[in-house]
Amino acid sequence: MIRGKSLSLSLLFVLGACANVPMAPPQADQDAKRFDQPAPDKGALYIYRPGWLGVAKPIDVAIVGGATAQLNSHTYLRLEGPPGPVEIGCRVGDNNANRQVEIQDGQTRYVEVSMKIGLWQPGCEIAEVPPDQGQAAVLGSKRVEPQ
Repeated sequence: MIRGKSLSLSLLFVLGACANVPMAPPQADQDAKRFDQPAPDKGALYIYRPGWLGVAKPIDVAIVGGATAQLNSHTYLRLEGPPGPVEIGCRVGDNNANRQVEIQDGQTRYVEVSMKIGLWQPGCEIAEVPPDQGQAAVLGSKRVEPQ
């Protein structure tokens, strides 16, 4: 009996943690999942977080000189901007990682941000992934609003 209550409280905690991230309207989520070509003279970037590792802790994501967002498990954001190098950073607590992605005119790139286990505390990793892997992950996720 106590075990069931513990599980229920854990589930409520996890669901509450997800509610703190500002979600995009359902129509914006569906629009992004069509994977339309970016506007003329622009590129598109999808950044997503898969899996359940560290589910109660969001990963802070920042585009240098641009948007920021918090990604919980199974969430993503889509950004459009001018072609060129894009510097992406992630942070969990005091640990951070950075990666640069080159986006060409009319191109869409996919980047996975994931939690990694550290010796004393968790961190994050950034990896560019192929379009089929990125699209599959986005289809199983919900879109967040960048700040």
